Order: sequence, then structure tokens, then C-alpha cells
Amino acid sequence: MGERLTRHDVEKIQEEIDYRKLVVRKDAIEAVKEARAQGDLSENFEYYAAKKDKRQNDSRINYLERMLKNASIISDESKEDEVGINNTVELYFEDDDETQQVKLVTSIRGNSLEGKISTESPLGKAILGHKVGDRVYIKVNEQYGYYVEIRKLDKTTDDSSDKIRSY
Repeated sequence: MGERLTRHDVEKIQEEIDYRKLVVRKDAIEAVKEARAQGDLSENFEYYAAKKDKRQNDSRINYLERMLKNASIISDESKEDEVGINNTVELYFEDDDETQQVKLVTSIRGNSLEGKISTESPLGKAILGHKVGDRVYIKVNEQYGYYVEIRKLDKTTDDSSDKIRSY
């Protein structure tokens, strides 16, 4: 089973594939041609750099196409009072006596440095489907876990800045 993606994720991935095929690939091929025209290929750094860029772009296209082929499409809809995908949640961490806002996203958009928590992470799995006021236990491993309380839920989505993570 592949990635679990929303329809929005699929659209973003398809946009990147199209851009890479129509714009980046065309530029990469042109760069290889120009570097090749400079003569001796045995000491032509520009040629090897251009070939490397072209291979990296083609590899990224193949990766994204394989991801789409093997993906499961999931719904990003949830009840009005439940935590769902693309919702922003304010959590109170009892052990640290701190609050933090996180956005629940699919695994390909997860980025903890930006406060985007994957639904596949222990925290994401635990809070998905819960409501404001719920106290949820997050099991990290066999010996350790912690409690969070869901304080606020924001259902508005602004996907304009959401990027698909590249590996």
C-alpha cells in the first residue's frame, strides 16, 4: 500500500509533475546541449552538472508518478467538531505545561518545523477524530507516552503554502 493522499495532494503532485516535464526538463535538455557544444567532454564540468540536474529531475518525476500510481485517496472531510486532515489544532501538553498549534496533514506534507503534523505520526493518529476538550494519550513507544488536551480547533484551510515534501 502506498501513500495516503487527499484529492488536493494528488492535484499538487500532478502540478509538480507537469511543471517538471514541461519546464524543468526542457531547460535541462537545453543546458546539456549547450554544455556538449563547448567541446571536450572529458573535462567539461558544465556538461556533467547539466546531466546530473537532468537525471535528478527525471528521478523526481518517476518518484512522483510512482507515488500517484500506488496512492490511496482519502477524504479530508470531518465532522464540524472533530479534528480532521487540514485542520489547525491548539494542543495543551500537560507534561510541559505548554500549548502549541499544529496543523494535521497527510504524510507527504508533514513538516514538524512548520507545525505540520502527519496523520501517520503518533500525535496525528491520536488526535484525529477527537473534539475540543478531549484529553488524549499519545503512545510513543512501549514505555513512554504523554497526554495532550485539545483546546481549540480551526477548520479553515489555506492550502496555498502547502508543498509536497521532496526526498
